[in-house]
Amino acid sequence: MTVDYLPLPGTPLEEIDTPALVVDLDAAENNIKTLQRWCDENDVAARPHVKTHKSPYWALKQVEAGAIGVCAAKVGEAEAMVAGGVQDVLVANQIVGPVKIPRLVALAHRARIGVAVDHPENVKDLSRAASKEGVEIGVLVDVNVKIDRTGVEPGEPTVELVRKVADSPGLRFDGIMGYEGHVSPKDQAETNAVELWIGKLEAAIIAVEEAGYPVRVVSGAGTSTYRASGSHERVTEVQCGTYVFMDGAYGPESPEFTNALTVIAQVMSRPVPHRAVLDIGLKSMSVDSGLPQVMSRPGAAIEKLAEEHGILSLHGQARNLDVGDRVSLLPMHGDTTINLHSHYFCVRKGILEDVVPITARGRFR
Repeated sequence: MTVDYLPLPGTPLEEIDTPALVVDLDAAENNIKTLQRWCDENDVAARPHVKTHKSPYWALKQVEAGAIGVCAAKVGEAEAMVAGGVQDVLVANQIVGPVKIPRLVALAHRARIGVAVDHPENVKDLSRAASKEGVEIGVLVDVNVKIDRTGVEPGEPTVELVRKVADSPGLRFDGIMGYEGHVSPKDQAETNAVELWIGKLEAAIIAVEEAGYPVRVVSGAGTSTYRASGSHERVTEVQCGTYVFMDGAYGPESPEFTNALTVIAQVMSRPVPHRAVLDIGLKSMSVDSGLPQVMSRPGAAIEKLAEEHGILSLHGQARNLDVGDRVSLLPMHGDTTINLHSHYFCVRKGILEDVVPITARGRFR
């Protein structure tokens, strides 16, 4: 039996063992309020994406603030949310196969469940499973508006799939999902990206409604695009995820949100004056979007990460770092870093308030 050595509430931040995934509660809660306030003012619903935080603890905070529910990437994430008390989950992805579909359908006995589709055979399989269980699954037809990933093309392909959904027992056609992906404000301004993806979304909506099918829900957008997409009169809900904590990649793009998540590491070796070695590596920090940023240590920078070691180059004042000193790191990609950890250490004003399990980590099935 393993022991996690989890600290008790009331523990000062500087006494929490490292590496530790630390959340500033005031900052995270303010981020939740900031998005919800914008949604309320612009008459659009918040449906936060849990692929970032992977925890019912945070999902329930978002719902309590006013979110209509959440969306997830995988059935495993949805299962964790429903088990944690979340009552409205959209799986904003295609769920296929004889193992995953029954799991998705089973959740509809306990919560309001939706799913995205882009293929008629998948619609047929979902309908058969839902009918067998005597439940109804809400369906959004996924439309490719920009990123050439999943989704049918606007126009007749969208109409054909909507017709298939509407005619399928056990399924309820709710509307359309059009996710434009990560688009920086600079790219939005320089390439008219907003007009391009919104134009495709509008074309899909018009074609479907002209065919006689009301489009009640139009879902999409992320942390970098919610203002552009969410301001459109037909968009009914936004799927922002990263905003709750932010990270090094999104921070400059959405300054209305504050960095709330860091990984605390400790100096474990000082072999030469210009180098320190931290007790953090690839097993506790992702680098898919770049090396983490060192916070509040002028002259210190992460040079590379090995499995269990973080190599820190030191200049000027940073050369005063000694063995046992602590360093705060900002991940460039929060989602994939969070997936490496088992718990959040939630801190308010430097004092541990809660240790929260990341129950949906590794739920990629």
